[in-house]
Amino acid sequence: MKVRIRTYRKKTEPRRIHILLFTLFSFSLFLILSFMPKSKLQFEEIISAIPAEIAFPSPSPILEKSKRTIRWGMTLTDILAPYDFSPVEIYSLREAVRPVYDLSKIKAGQEIRICTNPKGDVVSLEYDIDDRDYLLIQKKQGAYTAEIKKIPYENKVSMIWGTIQDYLISAVNEENEGVQLALDLVDLFAWDIDFYADLRKGDSFKILFEKKHLDGKFVGYGNILAAEFTNQGKTFQAFRYTYADTKESDHYDLEGNSLRKTFMKSPIRYDKITSRFSYNRLHPIRKVYRPHYGVDYAARIGTPVQATADGTVIFAGRKGASGRMVGIRHQNRYETQYLHLRGFARGIKKGVKVIEGQEIGYVGSSGESTGPHLDYRIKKDGKYINPLAFNPEPVSPLRTEFLEDFKRIAQKYIICFDASLMVSSCFSDSLTL
Repeated sequence: MKVRIRTYRKKTEPRRIHILLFTLFSFSLFLILSFMPKSKLQFEEIISAIPAEIAFPSPSPILEKSKRTIRWGMTLTDILAPYDFSPVEIYSLREAVRPVYDLSKIKAGQEIRICTNPKGDVVSLEYDIDDRDYLLIQKKQGAYTAEIKKIPYENKVSMIWGTIQDYLISAVNEENEGVQLALDLVDLFAWDIDFYADLRKGDSFKILFEKKHLDGKFVGYGNILAAEFTNQGKTFQAFRYTYADTKESDHYDLEGNSLRKTFMKSPIRYDKITSRFSYNRLHPIRKVYRPHYGVDYAARIGTPVQATADGTVIFAGRKGASGRMVGIRHQNRYETQYLHLRGFARGIKKGVKVIEGQEIGYVGSSGESTGPHLDYRIKKDGKYINPLAFNPEPVSPLRTEFLEDFKRIAQKYIICFDASLMVSSCFSDSLTL
């Protein structure tokens, strides 16, 4: 008997996968080849539809800025001469700007900056009015526009402290700071300390102040935020505060009393006393003993002399041995006199009103004088009083509704004074007033 055995070979799974992959690949290739020309055509159409000025923007013209310092006697015509401005164009510019600023008032020593395009046409002009504001003039669509803007200073806060060995200026210089900072400190405490008569070796100071930078360069000092001065064992403090509503700023002591008083201590900023108030002084020229009703401040010829209080000029001229002299009448029956001047400040004449700190004249040696100095005198009710012993009343104190906020800020400054190791932490934005 024969038995037939049939054998069957089972198809494997990998073979099916290969066939499936080959089919998918072939179909995909067919699709790609079918649609490629159409896609390329669409891309080219999209590109051609984009406007050339959008697809390829032209770069902005590069402006050239030139700077120059205005010389004495220079006019707007002189400044714009290199740019081919006609008299008509200069007149048009002047009149367009006049509602904002009178260009005939540009001052010698100020900087002016002019921007021009590649064709050499003036497109803008900047003039520094003072150390706070500048005038910006721009030409747009053939017309001039003008506005006054704040100079964009970057204020950096610094602190120094030192001890007086001879002069305040020398002590400040020892801390690598300039004369102006020392003079600002003198102005700050001018109502409490006479830096010509009261200064002693061993006196000390601390100053927290702003340094102004422009384009990364130091250009001057800003506000003194806080200061402390110990004179002959007595400590005076000053803290700057700005009202939130009026934006007005002033310096006050820790109790909120204004540092400003009805009279300044001295009529000149910084020098030395050569003769004091006396009822029996040997006159340096006449060689006889007689009263000297003032205080003599030795200073260089031309040193500015300031009115020590608001008032009205009652005399400005020559007066015998007093030489050139200014007399000012003040409130509460006070009068001040300024003797031996070289000359008077512009506009100073009888009947003119002046304010505290205003320049009224310049140190000289007119009349009976052995050298350049200022003889400063004060009268009350017609009688001379000793200027160095005079203690004027303070002006209005800090408004009571701001006293709590003021003390909070003042305490931050005191931390800076009392803990030198924490000074760096005090220079934060939170101290900005």
